Amino acid sequence: YPEMPFVDPVCGSGTIPIEAALIGCNIAPGLKRNFAFEDWDWVDKDIIKQAREQAQAAVKKDIDLDISGYDIDGSMIEIAKENAVQAGVQDIVNFKQMAVKDFKTDKINGVIVANPPYGERLSDKEHVHQLYQQMGKLYQPLTSWSKYILTSDLQFEQFYGTKATKRRKLYNG
Repeated sequence: YPEMPFVDPVCGSGTIPIEAALIGCNIAPGLKRNFAFEDWDWVDKDIIKQAREQAQAAVKKDIDLDISGYDIDGSMIEIAKENAVQAGVQDIVNFKQMAVKDFKTDKINGVIVANPPYGERLSDKEHVHQLYQQMGKLYQPLTSWSKYILTSDLQFEQFYGTKATKRRKLYNG
């Protein structure tokens, strides 16, 4: 949905906004990398070349996307920018150092996707729970926005201040 602003307020190294840009530009996963099977003798190099050309032709180059990634840690923003260059989306994603509490927007019909940090130690948990409270207060007025928060913290809703409209179990690794 290129007409919808997309924000990751705790972007860290930029994975979520970079993936959003890749999807928005229709850049196929793995388009810029080589795979070991390509060197196998019995693999038809012409098929691989044709598949790459088709994928490259499908890339949307002149699309206007509004994708932003923010993080309180300036060094993570620098890493996110480097990662965007590696992915070829550095001109599409806007990265900026900013704390969650400083986020403001007058845009409508946006999407927030966040994978906030999770605290393992007690002092970290307290900080993370404060972050959840900030997020809840800041995002509550954004009634036209969709919000997707990825967390394993079972107390998230309690601190965020709003029940999830849908919960999903996710597995990674």
